[in-house]
Amino acid sequence: MKPFFKTVLLTGLFVGVTDIMAAHIHVWIQSGNFPTKVFQYIAGGALGLESSMKGGVGIALLGLLFHFFIATWWTLVFFVALPKLKFLQFNKYVVGFFYGYFVGACMTFIVLPLSALPDNPFVFSRAIVGWSILGAVLGIPIAISAYRYYDVKPNASAVA
Repeated sequence: MKPFFKTVLLTGLFVGVTDIMAAHIHVWIQSGNFPTKVFQYIAGGALGLESSMKGGVGIALLGLLFHFFIATWWTLVFFVALPKLKFLQFNKYVVGFFYGYFVGACMTFIVLPLSALPDNPFVFSRAIVGWSILGAVLGIPIAISAYRYYDVKPNASAVA
């Protein structure tokens, strides 16, 4: 059998890269400016936004570490859940896409409210866009990797 933690780690690193690239591109498209303080913002989840945004390279590296930890955590969650929850063994693209929605909802309604970041109002249309991006750049690659790791053959009866 393939090494579990190596597969999870490499998948987590991959989706961490695709997620942060998508975040940068999304912010750049919306604002016209390249976001230079994304990792400091992420570190603000632990340090508070005011102090993290004043920080330098060390704070940005901490944010980078947090970002990849979170991406790898969500990868591990899916890898652990896939063999236990048969309804996930349906279609890796559909399941992966909606796993991005699940991750987005958990981050929005559980993780971020518990962090030191200021509250942001929930905007449904913005959430749908963000969660769809997560589905594409995080959920689908995680599902593809996990299906390959477990050699899952899609099972139409898994949803029954």
